[in-house]
Amino acid sequence: MRTLEEHVDNTLVRERLLALLAGFFGAVALIASCLGIYGMTAFQVTRRTNEIGIRIALGGRAPHVVWTVLKEILGLLLLGVGIGIMAALLLTPLAGNLLFGLKPADPMTYATAAALLGMVAIIAGTIPAMRATRVDPMTALRYE
Repeated sequence: MRTLEEHVDNTLVRERLLALLAGFFGAVALIASCLGIYGMTAFQVTRRTNEIGIRIALGGRAPHVVWTVLKEILGLLLLGVGIGIMAALLLTPLAGNLLFGLKPADPMTYATAAALLGMVAIIAGTIPAMRATRVDPMTALRYE
């Protein structure tokens, strides 16, 4: 003899395991994408350190130079988030029956993912850009 709760728990073991694995691999994918965004944007800004030094040597102010770098990063971010949301909306019908308690096109989930990736991209661009503005302009001019 078992209670109804034990019976229900035993019948949902597979679904709970699948949900746990999907959540785990989703978190791993999110961390990997955040690391990838950080690495690419940091590399892009670091590669432009000499250009940033020259801009400062010619009279550019550091906040303006950082904003110039961030505008490019934000453009790429908006493009990527747009493509990602469209792809997710097209592919959600395939996974709609696996989502328990969520609508297949949950706007809060999309907004949270986009906001997190946006914060990572902004931080990833700001840190190296601020570091690049501290480059001695004479060193950047000599390098060119």
